[in-house]
Amino acid sequence: MPLLTLFSAPKPFTNPHIAMIQRNAIKSWTLLPDVEVILLGEETGLTEAAKELGVKHFPNVARNESGTPLISSMFQLARANSNSELLCIINADMILMPDFIEAAKQAIKLKDKFVLLSQRWDLDVTQPLDFSDGWENRLRCAVCGQNNLHRPAGSDFFLFPLSTFQNIPPFTIGRAGWDNWMIYKARKERWAVIDCTPSVMIVHQNHDYSHLPGAKPHYDHPDTNENIRLAGGQANIRYTILDSTHQLVNGKLSRPKMTSARVTRSMELFLRSIFFFLPENVIENIARPKRWQKRLKRIIR
Repeated sequence: MPLLTLFSAPKPFTNPHIAMIQRNAIKSWTLLPDVEVILLGEETGLTEAAKELGVKHFPNVARNESGTPLISSMFQLARANSNSELLCIINADMILMPDFIEAAKQAIKLKDKFVLLSQRWDLDVTQPLDFSDGWENRLRCAVCGQNNLHRPAGSDFFLFPLSTFQNIPPFTIGRAGWDNWMIYKARKERWAVIDCTPSVMIVHQNHDYSHLPGAKPHYDHPDTNENIRLAGGQANIRYTILDSTHQLVNGKLSRPKMTSARVTRSMELFLRSIFFFLPENVIENIARPKRWQKRLKRIIR
């Protein structure tokens, strides 16, 4: 029985660059020890890619009216077709290395209920990766050369035990909001939210948004508004890695260091708790520090 099941709903393999980075990512997953991989959906080229890479494929994912897979259906299919004690939903452009498995093993030793996440390293990738001996070191050197650690907003994977996240709203994959809700849900249930950024290098292969309508980022897509509604409103999609309760460092859990960003976020949560009785749009104006900054700039001008 594998320790971990990775599951993902890749984009169509029609765009040459998207197809290439997805094959890079999925191939890296198959090289991990004690892992099985499940690909979900019926996008063009997915059946062939799953067969080529030797991973499981289940096409019958529930979709919204636009034909985009639903997160709730993905979770159900992963649970029904996995024997692992850990599950991990992950975007199909993320490259993983063995340190990811070590982090998972440490987390399950330290906590019964948790969600593991991290910041990602963004990397420009223009050709298929060479997975011959030493590929991890070559990749790490390339990542360090570009040195682009993504800000702690937006999460590309969530690793969790079977006992958690058993009821997921029908969020749309590839749109904003659902990933923030995952952190909110864990905090609400008092599960450990473990940031493993200090211990793991997760590599995101950069791409454009040509696969989305109008080539616009997912924040501007109408399905994002539905995700926000399902999440319970704007307050519940403000959660990011800054809201983690622990960090995984050298195989041990510690409390995150209090940075200026974390102080600002703590202040926002405090203000939201005080003014909970106000309309949501009013709370947004009061509680979000960036809006204060914009107002001050306008006043100064």
